[in-house]
Amino acid sequence: MGTKEQLKEERDRIVKGLEETYRKLVIFKKSKKSPMIVVRNGKIVEVDANEILPTTSYKRSAGTLPNS
Repeated sequence: MGTKEQLKEERDRIVKGLEETYRKLVIFKKSKKSPMIVVRNGKIVEVDANEILPTTSYKRSAGTLPNS
């Protein structure tokens, strides 16, 4: 397996871990009835955790990493 493949596998594992962490955070915030603090359009805002989906997908923009 080449370096590129290894980096892709590692990146995929990191992304899955971040998605799982986000899912657990939303569940925790809902259980505590605590708002999520997020950045929307460059501003910090509170969002009711019940308005947030417990899943999200990582979407990488084109050109964010060299040689991707």
